[in-house]
Amino acid sequence: MTCSALSKEFSSVHIITRKRLNEFIEKHPDACNGLTHWYKLLKNNSFSNFIQLKKLIGSVDQVGNKTVFNIGGNKYRLIAAIHYNRGKVYIRAILTHNEYDQNKWK
Repeated sequence: MTCSALSKEFSSVHIITRKRLNEFIEKHPDACNGLTHWYKLLKNNSFSNFIQLKKLIGSVDQVGNKTVFNIGGNKYRLIAAIHYNRGKVYIRAILTHNEYDQNKWK
């Protein structure tokens, strides 16, 4: 099962990879709306640093060299490595809040 809203669109931001989003949604279908919202925000906007990203998405934090997004009303966490200069977002992990709290992403 995939979330149909996660289709390819032209953008200056390249998200690598949508496959991780779709795999997580298969396990957690209730994450579809939150991940779709996150995906569209990043694909339809431009940002060249963390400050601009924080203005776009208030529920984001910098943890070491990773960027952590709260998804679905803080139910899930998406961890990404963002290369602002190249416009690339590498999804490193998507976790439940409980998995994140157990440091399963480090």
